[in-house]
Amino acid sequence: MVLAALALTLTAGCAGNDEKAPTTPETATGSLEQIASKAECEPNIQTDADELRQGNCTTDDGKYVLVTFATDRGLREWINEAKDYGGSYLVGRKWVAVGDDKVVTALRGRLGGTVEAGSSHHSGGSGGGGGDEGHSGHHTG
Repeated sequence: MVLAALALTLTAGCAGNDEKAPTTPETATGSLEQIASKAECEPNIQTDADELRQGNCTTDDGKYVLVTFATDRGLREWINEAKDYGGSYLVGRKWVAVGDDKVVTALRGRLGGTVEAGSSHHSGGSGGGGGDEGHSGHHTG
């Protein structure tokens, strides 16, 4: 009887969430500036290289980093390494936005994409023992 009540509660909760879920737009494409514009941000460009471009953004939703990549492989390699540091990642085709859960959720409403979560074992206070040299693109500060 308890399981039946629990199942009914879970089913009702899911139905309610479906109705409230915002529709996600088609995933944004384009240059860093084009994607930033769709996200309502004027990026502060930090890296402008052939393989990737990175800009820091601050909007009413919060701060985040927007990175575009020359190749899908470059994106996947970067995000696989960056996930070790935790955080939330909004991933599109050849781009990623990195920030707090709240910021990433808000951005998804404008940019589409898929949310991916990083590992939670890194607390951020220690800097990971210095293991992040040459890969500062995922920090939001």
